Amino acid sequence: MTLNLCVLIPNRIIWDSEVKEIILSTTSGQIGVLPNHAPIATVVDIGILRIRLNDQWFTVVLIGGFARISNNEIIILGNDAEMSTDIDPKEAQQTFEIAEANLSRAEDEKQAIEFNLALKRARTRVEAVNEISY
Repeated sequence: MTLNLCVLIPNRIIWDSEVKEIILSTTSGQIGVLPNHAPIATVVDIGILRIRLNDQWFTVVLIGGFARISNNEIIILGNDAEMSTDIDPKEAQQTFEIAEANLSRAEDEKQAIEFNLALKRARTRVEAVNEISY
């Protein structure tokens, strides 16, 4: 038995096919989804979406959004997303280091919040690149 997974962001479809299972980062923690999962709607956090297709795992960086799981169908509407295979490891590491440095120089609460979000995005991209085989 399989799940139908569709991952959409405003400008394109990231994934649209049958999968065996997923592990999704939500604002209340990670959830694993197998066929016949209970119906839920949840907020997607900045984090990694792991997708199992047969015996191979794929990794997608999700930058927030919403997910609906019902009747073996998963629809994820993301703010932004990218396949880990499309991320340049050196660029991801540089962005992470810049985000860390920026956070240490935050001048007010608003900047601290913005820099924290940038750091979380950068850290997730680095984690995704370093997670070639799950």
